[in-house]
Amino acid sequence: MPEPFVPFQLERLLSTWENRVEYNLSESGVHPMSVREVLGDEAALDAFGGLPLRYPQANGTPALRDAIAALYPGARAENVLVTVGAIQANLVALAALTQPGDAVAVLEPNYRQLWGAAQNLGRRVATFGLQPELEWRLDRDELARAITPATRLVAIVNPNNPTGRALNGDDRRAVVEAAQRVGAWLLADEVYAGAERASDAVTPTFYGDDARVLAVNSLSKTYALPGLRIGWIVGPVEAVARMWAWQDYATISAGMLDNQLAARALSPNARPRIIARTREYVRRGFERLGAWASRRDDVEIVAPDAGGICLLKYGRPIASSDLAMRLIERASTLVAPGDAFGIDGYLRIGFALPPDYLDAGLGRIGTLLDDL
Repeated sequence: MPEPFVPFQLERLLSTWENRVEYNLSESGVHPMSVREVLGDEAALDAFGGLPLRYPQANGTPALRDAIAALYPGARAENVLVTVGAIQANLVALAALTQPGDAVAVLEPNYRQLWGAAQNLGRRVATFGLQPELEWRLDRDELARAITPATRLVAIVNPNNPTGRALNGDDRRAVVEAAQRVGAWLLADEVYAGAERASDAVTPTFYGDDARVLAVNSLSKTYALPGLRIGWIVGPVEAVARMWAWQDYATISAGMLDNQLAARALSPNARPRIIARTREYVRRGFERLGAWASRRDDVEIVAPDAGGICLLKYGRPIASSDLAMRLIERASTLVAPGDAFGIDGYLRIGFALPPDYLDAGLGRIGTLLDDL
């Protein structure tokens, strides 16, 4: 008998409700940019009006792959595969580099795409964790137990989703060395690098730390362009070619307009401006969230190192998925329940939003907690 299908609990909740509620605080990125903001001037906007919407180069236009490669020391365009979001990058890596029956080790808590997809594709999944009793730092004993000689892929998100915590230098080395010991691929999803709250330094990539490292990123989080659906994966040329072969069966390519706007967003003229905008949203939003939480005695927030998300621990005897549904039904407000990440008793709150909108959404959450 085949194993039961593992549904993607979080994505189904968000896709069902995110465009139907009055206040969406489930967003894990930053308040999105407009096309006009990305291009920066009317002349560039006019030029895009004449762009032929043909198929682009299937693995990403040369200009976009060059712009991506420039972000990774030692990388060239042939090390880059452009995908439809980071979610496709993760999936083609899993499909191309592992086989049914292989063991996969996944960091938890986590955006549970690879955790579920690996099970649905017949891989054996083990987990290792960031632990609250360690202030959401890596449990190295769990890491050692989870990665065995049978492990073919180790998957992490750094900075982490949903905690926003970034691995320190010692923990980074521990993960790399654990994968090296068994010859496993290390898949590092780095979509929150550049959205740092407490530092102006960009969280360093894992790319280059070992020959079997794959770095994944997208425009959806730090770059505030989720509607472009542009992601990428950077790795050894041979591995990238294998992943491209899998993409041929899925989406073929991202869109021409997406490729062109993405290359503009990652250009030396636009990228610093976009990252500055993102950090402004992240820092201002967290300050407002912290002020709201400080006025209550029934919530506690986990301060993120990066990203416009954080965990909120609440003091009510109700499952987080039930609390999230009550917020939808009674307050027309959407948040991400902690049990969708394997940690009940928490909500993931997105705060990189316009101030009035964020304040109103937090007010709805507070009112419901008071009612409970």
